[in-house]
Amino acid sequence: MKILLIYPKYPDTFWSFKYALKFINKKAAFPPLGLLTVAAMLPGDWQKKLVDLNVEPLTDEHLAWADMVFISAMIVQKESALQIIHRCKAENRKIVAGGPLFTTRNELFRDVDHFVLNEAEITLPRFIRDLNSGHPEPLYTSSERPDLSETPVPDWSLINVRNYATMSIQYSRGCPFNCEFCDIIIMNGRVPRLKNTEQVIREFQALYDAGWRNSVFIVDDNFIGNTREVIKMLPAIIQWQKEHQYPFTLLTEVSVNLAKDDELMKMMSAANFFKVFIGLESPNHDSLVECGKNQNTTGSLAEAVYTIHRHGMQVMGGFIVGFDHDPEDIFDIQVRFIQQVGVVTAMVGVLTALPQTRLWHRLKTEGRLLSDSTGENTDGCLNFIPKMDREKLMEGYQWLIKNLYSPKLYYRRINIFIKSYTPTVKNKTSRDDIIAFLRSVWRLGILSRARFRYWILISRTFLFKRRALPMAVELAIHGFHFEKYIKRVCRPQEQT
Repeated sequence: MKILLIYPKYPDTFWSFKYALKFINKKAAFPPLGLLTVAAMLPGDWQKKLVDLNVEPLTDEHLAWADMVFISAMIVQKESALQIIHRCKAENRKIVAGGPLFTTRNELFRDVDHFVLNEAEITLPRFIRDLNSGHPEPLYTSSERPDLSETPVPDWSLINVRNYATMSIQYSRGCPFNCEFCDIIIMNGRVPRLKNTEQVIREFQALYDAGWRNSVFIVDDNFIGNTREVIKMLPAIIQWQKEHQYPFTLLTEVSVNLAKDDELMKMMSAANFFKVFIGLESPNHDSLVECGKNQNTTGSLAEAVYTIHRHGMQVMGGFIVGFDHDPEDIFDIQVRFIQQVGVVTAMVGVLTALPQTRLWHRLKTEGRLLSDSTGENTDGCLNFIPKMDREKLMEGYQWLIKNLYSPKLYYRRINIFIKSYTPTVKNKTSRDDIIAFLRSVWRLGILSRARFRYWILISRTFLFKRRALPMAVELAIHGFHFEKYIKRVCRPQEQT
């Protein structure tokens, strides 16, 4: 059996880093971790190829080689997935589909032959068994939550890791919180399930053996969902990193309660974590209560950010406008808060109702649901009727993101962050780092309208906090991407 695994193309998004990737000669930000893991679950005597459309085109030769096509996708990849399905159907290739896009709305994809949904550890073996017996079913689904101890190491041999800016691994699935707008618990449940320490080290070693020496994104829904087990596991990562001379810098997603655990923050810093993404959502208390983000209401969000920065980890923050309890000046409130705390990478989006979430069901009951979500809440698309006047919400949102990512506020935010940041990350300057810096000098230090702000940032960081210089350069490059992306998001509304 010849299996072609296809990963659809991402549109230009906040997290695609499309314009930043050119500085480091990479083709995509992250690899298709789900498909690589599924590939490792397939029978050993099956032949496998993987095509990531974010890295290379899908050719006629690829399809001609395959007996069957496997597709996995996020909601935001819907349009590319539809194009792939249409093309495979035209070539009479059997299509197997799974992942978040198909799990929540499989009825939209009539040309898919077999849906293998939910978690592959449960549903994929059933499909393979039936396929081998000659009677595969059209739909495989399960509410069972598998133990992750049997999840294999991803098959890194199927990609060229050098095409990517950051590699990915998964430690756990699930999150103990129940935010109204979030679909994590639909996909992975509220009880975090974890891989054991030996598995994590095997995955680190596999990436190392594949030649990787850069950042690794631990893609968990909430890395600290089970704090007790994480604290038991981290010493092994610390030891592995030390023995291998710290080849990986680590980033992940956590909840804000990280800031209340000094031991955990110190251990994460020692393990070489240098970034964490946190859903801060809003400085407005009533909006946090509305969406069930109770973990964000028990202390000062600003102090939590400062505390994490002091422990050597940059906070990347998620923010939302469009809650029913947002005041009319929420846009100004958000800008002032984000600037105050120095969250440089601030992903601000309009509230979106993802399929089957508590928010989706509530809005549907209230008759306020308008359409499917695009899966990308920074694209300015609104799929429900807000309490705030729609035009005021959308105009306020555009004002907010254009101001946040103006050179003046963006560079000011970097300087605020650098001031509170205590660098602890251990990494070696690579050839890619040097090339990225030189390109930033040309593109940002000479050609950019923000060139004076760029040189002030570089000079000040070099003089007063030299260890933070690589972070300052990286953030300046990311600002170039964000500015380009924000212009594209805002342009369609300005023309209508």
